Amino acid sequence: MGVSYTGTLVRTGAERATLVRRTYGLVFISVIVTAFGVAFCLSQPAVFGAVAQHPFITMLAMFAPLWMAMRMRNQFPQNIALTLAFTFVEGVFIAPFLALAESRTPGIIGQAGILTLTSFGVLSLYAAVSKRDFSAWGSFFIVGLWVLIATSLLNFFFQSAIASVWIAGATVLVFSGLLVFDTWRILRSGQYGPDDYVPAAVNIYLDLLNMFLAIVSLLGGGRRR
Repeated sequence: MGVSYTGTLVRTGAERATLVRRTYGLVFISVIVTAFGVAFCLSQPAVFGAVAQHPFITMLAMFAPLWMAMRMRNQFPQNIALTLAFTFVEGVFIAPFLALAESRTPGIIGQAGILTLTSFGVLSLYAAVSKRDFSAWGSFFIVGLWVLIATSLLNFFFQSAIASVWIAGATVLVFSGLLVFDTWRILRSGQYGPDDYVPAAVNIYLDLLNMFLAIVSLLGGGRRR
């Protein structure tokens, strides 16, 4: 969803195939590691309580390995280890929200997972087969993302259930657009190099994760607390 990149750009079909294989392989592993992070947090009451009581500290612990992964994006295997550390802590971070959502609406996590995977397949296919130039989508949806962040901060204080539903729906829309844009950048734009799979994978992973969380919130009527 907009992580910057550097390096030699893709110039051949073989290089692009390598980039795609590495990127989506890392996305797949990251999703599994996130699930392990969720399971770990749910199985450790002390960890669960600490995360629930101190979400901002957990957030800092989550973004520290991500920042390091971006700085070491081309240094294998440190880049992979740091990315997976980020996705594991991400799972720990979102575990209380998922546990609350599942307790209120049993089965909601599975439903949201199916909807997210289905959307991922459809949107990725659209980006892959479309002849359109999606370069303008990036700036448009990034602006939408900042509007969402500001709106969410306001709603944090006012706690409007109706606004939460609208914000969740808008979040799905914004990250769907960003997923198309990020997929297009990987497949067609030539903006990445064959060794830039870490920032490419993080972009796709964050698009998927935020879509999933927004769908959970939407199915739950916008409730996050």
